Amino acid sequence: MSTHQPPLPQAPAAAPDWQAAPGGTYPGYTSPIPVVRTHLGHALASEWTKIKSVRSTMWTLGVFVLLVVGIGLLAGAVVAANSDSTTMNGDNPLSFGFFGLLIGSMCIITLGVLTTASEYGTGMIRTTATACPSRGRVLAAKSIVFFAVAFVVTLAASGFVAMVHASMLRDTGARTPSGADWLKDTVGVSLYIALLGLLSLLIGSVIRHSAGAITIMIAAVLAPLVIALFMAASSLQKVQEWLFEYSIPSQLGVFYDNSLSRSGPTGWDPLWIILGLTAAVYAGAYALLQKRDV
Repeated sequence: MSTHQPPLPQAPAAAPDWQAAPGGTYPGYTSPIPVVRTHLGHALASEWTKIKSVRSTMWTLGVFVLLVVGIGLLAGAVVAANSDSTTMNGDNPLSFGFFGLLIGSMCIITLGVLTTASEYGTGMIRTTATACPSRGRVLAAKSIVFFAVAFVVTLAASGFVAMVHASMLRDTGARTPSGADWLKDTVGVSLYIALLGLLSLLIGSVIRHSAGAITIMIAAVLAPLVIALFMAASSLQKVQEWLFEYSIPSQLGVFYDNSLSRSGPTGWDPLWIILGLTAAVYAGAYALLQKRDV
């Protein structure tokens, strides 16, 4: 009678190097892909890729340049064709760039809103938040990239118009622009327009709706001036003057020494005003971004 011996238990096979057994001391898996700690530079590169690859950027900036250059040169040509050597009476020849920038600013406002609000409309913001969980970093990257793009484009357009006006209106009695005139009417006004667009970007982040944010910003630009025009009562005179002094068109005109009122901000004051307003809205947008779900 034979007896059947059960097989002796075998030692378990050793786990692969990349898979540690329970209680084992095998080394963990090391990815061949280098792990790099993300920083603001990565977010900037991402936002730059976004803003340069969407059609809205090309359309809004293209129309902006067309309006600033087209209206600016048209205004200068009309003045030059209907003037003599005393018409300008020592006025600043660069001041006619105001008209194109005022209308063209609507394009910068639109682009600023779309930079943030459009991602909420399409749902792309979820991908952005997954790739960069730090919401403050995302907002900072969007703000920096947009501000740089808006400033450079505005400076190029306004600078070109200013140079043409200085040459075109030389024989109309206009004074020769000083260095301070060139600085305010190119760099200063470009900073103001870029900050106005950045304010629109932040409003878009707060509202998270493109049409609503664009409507709010256009109303903020035009409504105070329109309301002031209908305040004929003497009891509302102080309110009317305040609206004239601090409306965005009037503050934009200050850079060209062409304000709608004889009092109010002067020199570089409009730049500090909109800088303070933008900083306050930025703080609010950042706080809401931290509390809200994507």
